[in-house]
Amino acid sequence: MNIRGALALVLSLVLSSCGMAQEPLSSSIVDENAPFGRLPGGVRPLAIDVAMHVDPREPVFSGTVRMVVELDDERDGIWLHGDDLRVSSVSVDGHNASYEEVLDTTGVSRIVFGRRIPAGTVDIEIVYEADFDRNLAGLFRVEEQGDAYALAKSESIQARRFLPGFDEPGFKAPFDISLTVPEGYEAVSNTPVVSRSSTGSGFETVVFDTTRPLSTYLLSIAVGPFDVVEYPDIPPNDVRSNPIPLRGIARRGRGDDLERALDTTAELVTIFETALDQPYPYKKLDIVAAPAWPSGATELAGAITYRESRILLDENSGPAADRAMLQIHTHEIAHMWFGNLVTPPWWDDLWLKEAFATWGTPLSLTQFEPDGGHEVDAAVRAISAMDLDSLVSTRAVREDILRNRNIRNAYDAITYSKGMAVIAMADAYFGASLFRPALGRYIAEYADSEADSPDFYEVIGRVTGEPKMTQVFESFIEQRGVPLLEAVPTCSDSRSGVLLKQSRYAPIGSRVNRNNTVWNIPVCVAYGYTDGSIGRSCTILENQEAFFLEFDALSCPDFILPNADAAGYYRWSLPPDDWTALVDNFDRLNTSEALSIMDSAVSAFKAGEGDVETLINVMNAASRSRDRRVAVAPIVTIRYLASLLEGSEGEESLRRFATAMYRMHFDTVKDSANVDDRVLAAQLEAFLAFTAKDEFVRRSLSEDAARFVGLGGPREPAALSSDRYEAALTAGVQDLGGAFFGKLIELGDSIDDPRFDAARAIALGAATERGLSEQVRDLALEGSLGPRETDDLIRGQMFNQQTREATWDWLQLNYAELVQQLPSQWRRRTPSFARPFCSAGKVDELKALFEEVGHLAPGHERALSQTAESIELCAALKDARLDELIEGLQTN
Repeated sequence: MNIRGALALVLSLVLSSCGMAQEPLSSSIVDENAPFGRLPGGVRPLAIDVAMHVDPREPVFSGTVRMVVELDDERDGIWLHGDDLRVSSVSVDGHNASYEEVLDTTGVSRIVFGRRIPAGTVDIEIVYEADFDRNLAGLFRVEEQGDAYALAKSESIQARRFLPGFDEPGFKAPFDISLTVPEGYEAVSNTPVVSRSSTGSGFETVVFDTTRPLSTYLLSIAVGPFDVVEYPDIPPNDVRSNPIPLRGIARRGRGDDLERALDTTAELVTIFETALDQPYPYKKLDIVAAPAWPSGATELAGAITYRESRILLDENSGPAADRAMLQIHTHEIAHMWFGNLVTPPWWDDLWLKEAFATWGTPLSLTQFEPDGGHEVDAAVRAISAMDLDSLVSTRAVREDILRNRNIRNAYDAITYSKGMAVIAMADAYFGASLFRPALGRYIAEYADSEADSPDFYEVIGRVTGEPKMTQVFESFIEQRGVPLLEAVPTCSDSRSGVLLKQSRYAPIGSRVNRNNTVWNIPVCVAYGYTDGSIGRSCTILENQEAFFLEFDALSCPDFILPNADAAGYYRWSLPPDDWTALVDNFDRLNTSEALSIMDSAVSAFKAGEGDVETLINVMNAASRSRDRRVAVAPIVTIRYLASLLEGSEGEESLRRFATAMYRMHFDTVKDSANVDDRVLAAQLEAFLAFTAKDEFVRRSLSEDAARFVGLGGPREPAALSSDRYEAALTAGVQDLGGAFFGKLIELGDSIDDPRFDAARAIALGAATERGLSEQVRDLALEGSLGPRETDDLIRGQMFNQQTREATWDWLQLNYAELVQQLPSQWRRRTPSFARPFCSAGKVDELKALFEEVGHLAPGHERALSQTAESIELCAALKDARLDELIEGLQTN
């Protein structure tokens, strides 16, 4: 530890051991000129020492931060970050200074020097204390099975809740961290432990090695009576010469459930190292299972931290849980390079870490499990972004973020899934051998630094020597919306080929201007012949329209597919006869192409251009697929159609259609030992029970749920695997009434299974009996199940047609109290509680509510506009096509 760290540690120990409660010197101010977005330039941290006293058994923690800060010019103060910190001492180069926190909700603060200080470096020391957070933000505490734990959730702007500093991704500096913790408690941070020594007062001080330059959002602090699983080092390889220590960290008694995750880690790390030709960048790797965590996981450098339900696997974990664990684990490992080693300077370039980690996940898992179908999961995810991207209120992948309160809005399907799809499109069109080495060069050039989109474009264009690749990236990353590619095949003596026209996709009722955007679209068209052969031709569509392919007039294809391999991020349309030919040849296409057909058929229906018969034919063809991703693709559409048909005579027709489509398929796979069949069976079982309302399937689920919880007999834990928890417990709540509901609440303390806890909240939220629904709303206001679970309770009540109106009325009366029980970073998305409505009249009520309470949910504006638009589009589609839909279902 250096001198700065030693001084900070001494001060921290003195304050903690003496129990001193100094009067805070900080004050709160109102300053309309404060930087509520990026901090002003000219100031940067060079080195940071953090010494903290963290006891999860207490309500308060304390700390001392010393920073060496470089000033580009003379000044009398600086802006920085700190949120609800009680600062008792501030000094600059040994002279007293003052600390002021601006009265807003995003932790903007400033230090006033009290004199002019010239350009150069200054030493700043800040002594402070703060309360542990209650809503899974910053440094929060959680109790589980009688033990208390403290964990730091730093991303995106949460580090300022537990230490003052420069809480932006572009400020990267080495950290020296030491933690004083109760004797016997484990302490985890970003680097290995250098020393551990007793303070003689029931506490120990744990000193960690100096970090590489890190952004504050990557800082890790975890303290508690954790199990520590020492695992074999990740061995050296052709890219890295040193071994990497690997450990698992889980709460007391759950360390063994990290075995599967730990067992996969070395190979996954090696896959990324080899692909990028860049070694794993940190001195160790801890896999931390947090007893509570607001997101699925966070890529804290060298200490990846997961919500335990996403990473722990036990004897009750089903194959879907294992697959989900692999996907999130691989995503977080990818971040060690994308985001951690190379960091975007500001959140408008979030895609450079999240989209690349999302893209890298299926690529790496395909190498890890060649037969796992992970590349198809990528196609599913790309398609899933298109509905959000179809809104006029959508955002571009890269879009200016001017205020701190809007940062979390960038964490959406546009950044993750659309960004991934654009990368995959460029990789597929230009070729992995061209693109991926350039990507490795980008990582190497900006290691331990930050890079924005222009930096990325420059490196990729320079290394590949392919300017069109840069043009494709800029076209899709900087512009909003989904391209719609109209493909018109022609086969005649005078002209044979395909006319391509591009516009922006817009559903019925949309305010999108369809013809004001032109993309550089890599297009690959597949076409099939009667002899079974399939051809493929590619081009980049740079203009509004172009003619290409030039078929031989004597051998016109039987069908064309305008998105071969579903590699392009666009929707497409065909003339009616060509749609018929394509559906007739559905079985000749690969899995990803089948998913593209399904999406474009649905989007055509929503745009008012595709007929109901074509939609039904495509759904029937998809449901018969042997690939489970294709087989379940119609389920999302059927659930959407159910929202259109609520209260109409078409509800029963849709139920019969859904049952006919899937009941036989379910009977075929429900007892299969095949892993994919077991995942499919669980999905179909839930769909048949709750959308098709199949009484036999529901009864089977509720009976198994009763056995699992011990209702009317001894408890049988083996009655359910984790893949069936949600559906079975929901059936139990809805069909077995108050006795089951009460049993489910009672078992919360005795079943130590994080996946059960998550499914339990969803099941309770699905209660439909009036009395039980009232209990659910009371539980939400109490917050007794936890912040994430409170959100699940209300979303469940809003999803159910039987409880939606009563819950909406209640929500409007109780919003101010309810929002305090939700995770802090989720409050911005609370307008989406209203998303299940399909009546334009509800939009006015929604807007009126947030006119009144919006100040309680900073950054809610985007969720409000997107939810309002989604409701309006649903209502417009219902008005335009309801009768046609009912007729189509009745005659099918």
